[in-house]
Amino acid sequence: MRPMPITDALFLLGEVREKPLHVGALQLFRPPEGVGPDVVRDTYRTAIERGEVAPLFRRYPKRTLKGLGPWAWAQDDDLDLEYHVRHSALPHPGRIRELLALVSRLHGTLLDRNRPLWEMHIIEGLADGRVAVYSKVHHSLLDGVSAIRWMVRGLSTDPDERDMPPPWAPRDRPRPSTPPGGATDAVRGLARDAVEGGKAVGEAGVAALRTVARAVEDRAASLPYQAPRTMLNVPITGARRFAAQSWDLERIRAVAGALGGSVNDVVLAMSSGALRHYLRDQGELPDQPLVAAVPVSLRDPDDDSPGDGNAVGVVLCNLGTHLADPLARFELIHRSMRDSKAQLRGLGPMAVILLSAINFGPVALGPLFRYELLAKPAFNVIISNVPGPEEQLHWNGAHMEGIYPVSIPYDGQALNITVTSYAGSLEFGLIGCRRRVPHLQRMLDHLEDTLTELERA
Repeated sequence: MRPMPITDALFLLGEVREKPLHVGALQLFRPPEGVGPDVVRDTYRTAIERGEVAPLFRRYPKRTLKGLGPWAWAQDDDLDLEYHVRHSALPHPGRIRELLALVSRLHGTLLDRNRPLWEMHIIEGLADGRVAVYSKVHHSLLDGVSAIRWMVRGLSTDPDERDMPPPWAPRDRPRPSTPPGGATDAVRGLARDAVEGGKAVGEAGVAALRTVARAVEDRAASLPYQAPRTMLNVPITGARRFAAQSWDLERIRAVAGALGGSVNDVVLAMSSGALRHYLRDQGELPDQPLVAAVPVSLRDPDDDSPGDGNAVGVVLCNLGTHLADPLARFELIHRSMRDSKAQLRGLGPMAVILLSAINFGPVALGPLFRYELLAKPAFNVIISNVPGPEEQLHWNGAHMEGIYPVSIPYDGQALNITVTSYAGSLEFGLIGCRRRVPHLQRMLDHLEDTLTELERA
C-alpha cells in the first residue's frame, strides 16, 4: 500500500453522506461530420474493451492497522471498467436543461470507497447532436488543477487523429514503482508530515500576525470568521443543483486591462456583483461585505504533468458586496487579492497549507467532529479559477466545445463558483445545495449583468 498524505486523507475524514467531497467536470463534444447513429455506443465499447487503466485510477482508500491506523492507497488489480465508465441517454426533448438536471443528480451521490474513487458518464441524447461526458473523482485523489489536466491529457489538437486512448488509460512512460508497503510505511508517512508541519508552524504564525496587522490598517483585508452570516452559510443536504455558462475570454481581458486588474479580479468582481443581485432579490443581502475563499495552486506553473493528490492553499478576498458602485467593488477586490497573495510570499508549501487551514479547516472537518457552525463563518463562498487548455481539443475526431467545472459545496458553504479557461473562453460552473440555493440558474444572468456593468464603468 502507498501512504496517503494527511492533506489528501482530510477529504476522506470530512466526508459524510450528505456532504460528498468529489470534484468533477462536464465536457461537451461535437461528433465529426458523417458519423452514424451508433458512434457513441461504438466509442464507449471501444474504450471499455481496451482495458488499460493507469495506476492512479486503480487506487482505492484503505485504513491500515485493521482499520485503526492512518489511510493508505491500495491497488485494485481487478478493476471493473463497466462500473466506472457508464453509457447514458437523456430523456426527451434532450435540452441542456435535462443534461444539467442529470449532472446535478449524479454529483450528489457518494463514490464507493471499496473501489477506485472515480466515475465517467458518456451521455447521448442531446437534441443538437452533441455528446456530453460527466466525470467525477474524489478530492483525496486529485485536486481541481490535476483533475482538469487528467481529463484533457487524452485529447488531441488534431481533429483527424483516431484510435485515441481514453482519459483513464496510461499514456506516459512508466515511472519506477513504489516498493510495496503497509501500515508501517503509512505511519512513517504520517510522522514525516508531522515533522514538516512543525517546521512550518512558525512561518504560518508570523504570516497570520501580518494578516491581522494589515486588516487593522486596510479595510480591503479580510480576517477569518469575520464574514457575515447569510442564507448561503447554513447546513446543507446531499442534493445538488448545477448551472453552467461560457464567456468570451477576450471580453473579460478587455475589462481587466481597462480597469488595471487581472482576469481573476474580473472573475471575482463578476461573482461579487452576481451575489449582490441574487441576495438582494432574495431579501438576504447583508450590510457587511461578503468574503470569498480563493484557492491558490501550489504546483509549479512550469510543470505541466497531471500530478496527483492535493497541492492547494486558500486566501480570503473581500468581495465588497456592500458597495453599489461596480467600479468601487472591483477596486476593493483588486486590493484585497493583492494583499492576500502578498502574505504568501516567501512561505513554503506546508506553511501555506497551515495558514489556509486557519480559514478552511473547520469547514472541511466540521462533519467529522459534528460541531455546530460557528457564529460567524470563516467566509461566505468559495470562488476558484482553474487554468485549462488554451487550444481547441478533440477526442477521436469529436470537437470539445466546452469543459465546465463541477466542484464541492461544503456544510455552511451552500454555493461554490468555479471557473476554468478553454480555448478563448471562460467556463463558469456553479454548484449549490438544491434546498438551500433556490433558482441557482438566475446567477448566470446576474454574472452577465455584472460584466456589462464593468464594461460601462
